[in-house]
Amino acid sequence: MKLLYILLFFTQMLHSQILFDAHSKINMDNWKIVNDDVMGGRSKSDFQMNNEGYAEFSGTVSLENYGGFASVRNRLYASDLNDKKQVVLFLKGDGKNYQFRLKHKKSNYHSYVYTFPTQGSWEEIKIPINAMQPQFRGRQLNMANFNHESIEEMAFLIANKKNESFELVIKSIEVQ
Repeated sequence: MKLLYILLFFTQMLHSQILFDAHSKINMDNWKIVNDDVMGGRSKSDFQMNNEGYAEFSGTVSLENYGGFASVRNRLYASDLNDKKQVVLFLKGDGKNYQFRLKHKKSNYHSYVYTFPTQGSWEEIKIPINAMQPQFRGRQLNMANFNHESIEEMAFLIANKKNESFELVIKSIEVQ
């Protein structure tokens, strides 16, 4: 039985592609904050390494001045998905809902979005790639769900339609 678990672990590793690992500080430079201040809002956020060595996306969302979202995005070199079926996030949230977003072309105006709750403890979130729905500025688009062979951007966004502080700690992001 132990041998079976070891074989399953190595099989999974062979079929996984790491998009982000907090322990690789080089990855931190590729992230960019985009908040509602691009439209006059007042939300504030930051993305940095915390004292435990993990990436931390934190701040406050403000509804003031027609605001209401904070996000951090990472432009990737085209990452081939090949036969990958899911995105796996290993993170610790604060009990709030977040969105994980993908773009298959960074020039696209829309993103493919999956909203997930967090529990306040370390957890593994598995997102079926084909369940990610196309959206633009919070509106569902009349297009097919994600069905592309590569991705060029990934992002986290919080927009729960209320004033709130938030903290999302990220250890890793991979596709399997």
